[in-house]
Amino acid sequence: MKLRSLAAGLLVSALALTGCGKEGSPTGGGQAPTQEAASDVTVEGSPTFDKIKARGKVVVGVKEDQPGLGYKDPTTGEFSGFDIEIARLVAAKLGFDATKIEYKAIPSAGREQAIINGDVDYYVGTYTINDKRKEQISFAGPYFVAGQDLLVRKDDTSITGPETLKGKKVCSVTGSTPIQRVRDQGLTEAGNIVELQTYSQCVTQLDQGQVDAVTTDDAILKGYAAQEPDKFKVIGKTFSEEPYGIGLPKDDKALRDKVNDILQTALDDGTWQSIYDATLGKSGATAEKPTLDRY
Repeated sequence: MKLRSLAAGLLVSALALTGCGKEGSPTGGGQAPTQEAASDVTVEGSPTFDKIKARGKVVVGVKEDQPGLGYKDPTTGEFSGFDIEIARLVAAKLGFDATKIEYKAIPSAGREQAIINGDVDYYVGTYTINDKRKEQISFAGPYFVAGQDLLVRKDDTSITGPETLKGKKVCSVTGSTPIQRVRDQGLTEAGNIVELQTYSQCVTQLDQGQVDAVTTDDAILKGYAAQEPDKFKVIGKTFSEEPYGIGLPKDDKALRDKVNDILQTALDDGTWQSIYDATLGKSGATAEKPTLDRY
């Protein structure tokens, strides 16, 4: 995927994303995905799907502090964003409409354990597919590809890319791929690495001058920059490729195959594009369709 062209256009306006739906309702002003009749859906050999059917609802792990991707309005409790719409699409194709979805906001560090414990049926929340995580869980997708970047204060001219982070305090969330990359590549000193539970906490510290940069995927950072463009800017120099997948129980191949089929159909019939256009695409950016990794 050409990350440069994607990164150039994923500026997500918080205003453009207001007016979103309540939890369990259509979001983003678009139409709800076509729901399959629950009685017609079968995922033979999937213990997770059997549990969902018995429970009568889908429990989805999400993020709640990422504008344009997975965001919960603190006033209304409404969820919105690209990831939320992908989660709703999968639920609909499994036979459960929007009123039968329970969203659970789980921070990055707790994702694998939530899936392993069965606290969520699947997880959709800027979840980078990598080999280490695949030792504990499985992934469907990727359904999107982003790239790691840096968010800094608007008046900061000292940070121009990852190569200028030495001596700078860099913040990201505990357990995330981006902060591990900063550590592994020695982009700044160990004592200058700050790990918090949420990206919004990192952005607050950036605003207060307690850290010099926040790092994670460009799509996330541009959402924050769009909320307060007079305070923050994104460097725009990506230094990774982050394939977002849907996290699933490790041994449930049947459900993984089913979700991959749902994603492939959405990519082929225009549904994926419609979801993108109604969320991240409101920035005017275009995005290349990802290629599924059917391992």
